[in-house]
Amino acid sequence: MTRPTEDPEELDRADPEGEIARAAEAYRNWGRWGADDRLGTLNLIDPAKRLEAAALVREGVTVSLAQSFDMNGPQKGWRRRTNPVHTMLDTGTDAERGSQGFPHGIGGADDVVAMPLQCSTQWDGLGHIFDHGRAWNGRAAGDVVTSDGDLVTGIEHASSAIVSRGVLLDVARWLDPERGELPDGYAISTGELEACMAAQGASSHVGQGDIVLVRTGRLARARREGWGDYAGGDSPGLSFTTAGWLHRTGIAAIATDTWGFEVRPNEFDLAFQPLHQVAIPNIGLTIGEMWDLEELARRCQELARYDFLLSAPPLPITGAVGSPINPVAVL
Repeated sequence: MTRPTEDPEELDRADPEGEIARAAEAYRNWGRWGADDRLGTLNLIDPAKRLEAAALVREGVTVSLAQSFDMNGPQKGWRRRTNPVHTMLDTGTDAERGSQGFPHGIGGADDVVAMPLQCSTQWDGLGHIFDHGRAWNGRAAGDVVTSDGDLVTGIEHASSAIVSRGVLLDVARWLDPERGELPDGYAISTGELEACMAAQGASSHVGQGDIVLVRTGRLARARREGWGDYAGGDSPGLSFTTAGWLHRTGIAAIATDTWGFEVRPNEFDLAFQPLHQVAIPNIGLTIGEMWDLEELARRCQELARYDFLLSAPPLPITGAVGSPINPVAVL
C-alpha cells in the first residue's frame, strides 16, 4: 500500500476511503500496549514526564482552559447535542421562607445539570469513533460500546492519566500576527506545525507523552461575532495529512479551540471527520475540543515560553465515551 502523503496538495480528494485506509494502516497502534489496553497513547505519559512537567511551574500562575457550561453555549441540537440545562433544586428563597424543613435556622441551596458530555470543553474518549466497525485496538465496536455504555475503554479509565507537559502551538498568531485568527476551511499542515514550533522557540519542542494544544483563533472569533456555526460548521483545523505527525511525535493527546479538531469542510469530496477516524480508533489518540486557549496564549506570549504543567482529567463517568473537563495550565 502506498505511503500516506503529508502534503495537503497531494491528497486524492475524490478517494477518502483509500486515503483513510492508507493512513489507518500506516499509523495503527493496535497491540502496542497489549491486547487489554484501555488508554492508547495516554500510556506515553510516564512518571518521568510528569516530573518534567512539574518542574515547569515557575510563576505559580494558573489558567483555566474551559469554556462556560451554560445555556449560552455553542450547541444547536445536532445529533441531540444541546447546551447544559442548569436547574435549582433548593434556593435562598426556600431558606428564607423556612420551607426546607431543616432545624435551628440552617438553610441551603442545591442544583442539578443535564447536558451531553461533549457540549462544551471536553475529551473524546477512545470509544467515541470507530473505523469500519472496529474500535480502538481492533475490537468489534458492538462489543465495546453498547446501550450500557463503553464497557472496555470508558473514560473513567483515564481519570488519573491526563496530567503531563502541555505545549501550546499558537499557529494562528504565528501565521497571522496581526489578527491571530485563521479563516474557516484553513487546513493546518505538518510543515506549519513544525514551523510554528521553531518560531516559538525551544519551549515548544514536542515529544513523547506531551499534550499539544493548537490555537486557531476560532473561539475568539465566535465570541466576537456570535456562535453562528461554531458547532459543526466551517472552521480552521488540522489537515488530514497531519496523521503521520500525530503518530510520529508520540504525543499523548491533542486539543484545539474548535468544535471538531480537524479542518472543516473536510478535505475530501465526501467525508465526515476522517482524521478522527484515523486518530482515535487506530492511533489510540485522545482528542480535546472546544478548549479556551485565549488567556493561555496571552500568558505564554508574555512569558516567552509555551510549555507548562497541564492537568486535564476527565470526570470518571463509568462507561462514557467522552467527558466535560476544566483543564488547568500551571506556569
